[in-house]
Amino acid sequence: MMKAKLLGIFAIIALSGCSTAPKPLYNWDGYQKTVYQYYQQTETSPQQQIEVLKKNIELNKTQGTAVPPGLHAHLGLLYSSTGAIDLAMAEFNTEKALFPESANYMDFLMKNKGIKK
Repeated sequence: MMKAKLLGIFAIIALSGCSTAPKPLYNWDGYQKTVYQYYQQTETSPQQQIEVLKKNIELNKTQGTAVPPGLHAHLGLLYSSTGAIDLAMAEFNTEKALFPESANYMDFLMKNKGIKK
């Protein structure tokens, strides 16, 4: 009887190891490359980078994954570099709503929205 219980427990443990890998929390597709291009000041224009990030957001919606932290903030920075301040503010507010821990930095960016480097 004890052998049967142990064998059953062993079978459950062995089969639980066969489960599928967990679904990732965030989809980083395109985001990391875009940030790299932004800081390297490559031949990729801010508008091209904006399009990549917008596609990433749409992909996240269709896949049911969350937008990674910082994506909306970076999109806001790109919008502000093109002069689209209203779109930048919307993205900063979205970042702040999704990731409350970013509130201080988002407030800083919104306060200094007119400063371009």
